[in-house]
Amino acid sequence: MSHDYRKTAEAVGALTDAQYKVTQRDGTEPPFRNAYWDNHDDGIYVDVVSGQPLFSSLDKFDSGTGWPSFTKPIDADAVTTRTDRTLWMSRTEARSTGADSHLGHVFDDGPVEDGGLRYCMNSAALRFIPASRLEEEGYGRYSDLFTHTDTPIEEQS
Repeated sequence: MSHDYRKTAEAVGALTDAQYKVTQRDGTEPPFRNAYWDNHDDGIYVDVVSGQPLFSSLDKFDSGTGWPSFTKPIDADAVTTRTDRTLWMSRTEARSTGADSHLGHVFDDGPVEDGGLRYCMNSAALRFIPASRLEEEGYGRYSDLFTHTDTPIEEQS
């Protein structure tokens, strides 16, 4: 099933001031004072503008920075990067591939065992879909990520 995750005027018009500042004006929200920095629930994070799936809670970790951080995107082609030379430094900016929303930045100080990257995102660029609502919100293809079994591995064969 193919989805069109492009930005629309209607979607941009529905953004809050904070969401607009972050996604459309490349802003940054305050650390520790945002919706998802301390969210530990199972689910996925989608682009607040287009609904494009971006990250899974399974790849989220506590970076201690006050922003939601992930080791990788949910799909390899969901996030694109480019060099950001604002603030008198060179950083790697992360943007959604569908709506071209500014999401945050990527750093190379993430968990080494998971590839070493830290996708440091702004909560204002994301909408969280709890695992229990994936089907009804149209993201059922990701439900299997959160299907847990209580059967020990040796008994599953």
